[in-house]
Amino acid sequence: MQTTYRCLIVDDEQPAHNVIRSHIQKHERLEYAASAHNGVEALKLMAEQEFDMLFLDINMPLLNGVELMEQLSLRPVTIVTTAYTDFALESYTHDAVDYLIKPISLMAFNKAVQKAIIFCDAKRSAPMDVNTHLKINKTDPEIALTDVLYIESLGNYVKIHLTSDTRAVVVYASLLAIHDQVNAAGFIRVHKSYIANTAHVQSFTVGEIVLKNGVTLPVGRKYQILLNQLPKN
Repeated sequence: MQTTYRCLIVDDEQPAHNVIRSHIQKHERLEYAASAHNGVEALKLMAEQEFDMLFLDINMPLLNGVELMEQLSLRPVTIVTTAYTDFALESYTHDAVDYLIKPISLMAFNKAVQKAIIFCDAKRSAPMDVNTHLKINKTDPEIALTDVLYIESLGNYVKIHLTSDTRAVVVYASLLAIHDQVNAAGFIRVHKSYIANTAHVQSFTVGEIVLKNGVTLPVGRKYQILLNQLPKN
């Protein structure tokens, strides 16, 4: 028996939900699991449940589809659904496997799903390992993630602030590349220039986060929503 995949629909328009849900229920490899009407609801659902496939609208209130993809590099296999062809290229740059233009026909839906299932099958057969060390390049030593307080962008470099005394390591890398390594290991992007280790977060409010060593980091508006999903101390 072939594996079926749990689907999450994220769209602020109910008619779009109805169409996509109807298409899902017609497909033998898909299982409708849940719906969200904006990015914030989607974050909460993904924190509580596991989903294999994500049907994601772009133009939504509070947290749009592009912002959601930027914050969750590790997420269900994603198919973007949109009424605007302009978002097609941007969808691919955020690792969506395909995009569907509304109104979504069953034929177009099945074609996109066929591609997504290939990725789902591959993920199922080769589960992802969570990194325990930060690996920059062959010349720089690996850094245990438990030793990292936060990571700061310095243009083409990043500064890795460590728990031991006031030491920091500066390496040639982008913050986005680092985020992809640490996203599943308890780190969270809080600003365009900062990633924080949630294990070392003391408290947070609107606009700032305080680490256990007393360091305060700024929180960007679009990252505040994701930060608010963390339990407060």
